[in-house]
Amino acid sequence: MKDLRGKVAAVTGAASGLGRALALAFAREGMHVAIGDVDEKNLESTKEQVLESGGRVALMRLDVSDGEQVESFARKTVADFGAVHVACNNAGVSPLGAVWENTVDEWRWILGVNLWGVIHGVRAFTPRLLAQGEGHIVNTASVAGLISPSGSGAYNVTKHAVVALTETLHHDLRSRGARVGVSLLCPAYVPTGIADSERNRPAGISTSRKSGETLAREAMLKKAVASGRLSADDVARAVVDAVKTERFYVLTHPRIKGAIRARMEDILDDRAPRDPLSL
Repeated sequence: MKDLRGKVAAVTGAASGLGRALALAFAREGMHVAIGDVDEKNLESTKEQVLESGGRVALMRLDVSDGEQVESFARKTVADFGAVHVACNNAGVSPLGAVWENTVDEWRWILGVNLWGVIHGVRAFTPRLLAQGEGHIVNTASVAGLISPSGSGAYNVTKHAVVALTETLHHDLRSRGARVGVSLLCPAYVPTGIADSERNRPAGISTSRKSGETLAREAMLKKAVASGRLSADDVARAVVDAVKTERFYVLTHPRIKGAIRARMEDILDDRAPRDPLSL
């Protein structure tokens, strides 16, 4: 899919950050864009920006943890534009804490958005792309899906699962000779809204008592995200290039490869894992 003009992209988590940047990047390629998010106010802002860039856009309030809503989003995309060519399963949240600190509600919330959101997206869009005979799926994971830093166990679990799901999706499609590409996006620190995902915490979810270590880590994360050298627009351009060139792994921060390599070495050499943030 080297020429994206006139084709259709669907993006979840599009109200801010990387999702918004993806929607705008695809619109600049001449694509029509369907956008979804639970944050309706900022989703409207994304819509206006897409329109200003000259693209056509459809939006839907979307909770990706709800499979029926994701299926409705896929149906709406095809109904509004006649097809869908690129599906970006991008929505995500990142409550922090040691693995024993997060409440069961918090585990269910992050698993629902970060993992089930991708599962629902794959189940909703893949059959449509297969029937169409072309398309591309982009799943947003994280470098936290390739390494396991402390203090973000629930997040790491979901992102490792997204990596496994996406690699298997690639193999499943290739084994069938399908003309559907797959990309796995694994960014590191990028100035997006992920560090403030608590703003979208559903009402009624019990909150863990945060330790001093967790509060310090939250402050560090917000600082690291805010000072990231690559912007969300930079990452979105890398995704567009990956779709055009059918590249699977999209690692936006090459320096993290040292920590990934160390993890692989620790596994192969049968030793305890080293702290990836110290490498």
